[in-house]
Amino acid sequence: MARPVKNRRVFEMPVNRLFKPAGIEMNQLSENVLKLEELEALRLKDLEGFDQEACAVQMDVSRPTFQRILMSAREKVADSLLHGKAIRIDGGDYIHSEDDHFCKRCGHGWEGRGMRKGNRRNHGLDD
Repeated sequence: MARPVKNRRVFEMPVNRLFKPAGIEMNQLSENVLKLEELEALRLKDLEGFDQEACAVQMDVSRPTFQRILMSAREKVADSLLHGKAIRIDGGDYIHSEDDHFCKRCGHGWEGRGMRKGNRRNHGLDD
C-alpha cells in the first residue's frame, strides 16, 4: 500500500490560474494542470533563486521530493509552451502558509506570526 502524500507548504497563491496561447479558443486547446505545489517549486527555485535544499525546507519536503515536484512542473510548462497547450493552475497536496516566515539566507523557518527575537537576531533579521 502506498504512503499517503504529505501536504506541501505553499506561500504564494496565484492571481491568475489559467494561461493559454493568444487567439485560440479554450475548447480547441489541450491543457496541462500545474498543481499549486509545482508552481511554488518554480517560484522558489527559478524566480527567487533558492538552492534546492532551502526550497525543500520551505515546502516541508525532502530534497528528492522537491526535485520530483520541480521536474514535473518544468515538464508541464515546457510541453505547454512548445506544443501550444493551456496551463491551468489547480489542485495538489498543499497547505497555504501565509503566516510562516523563512530566512532568505539559510531557509530556517518559524511558524506563525510569533518570531522570537533571539531567532531573528541569530539569522541576521535584527540590526
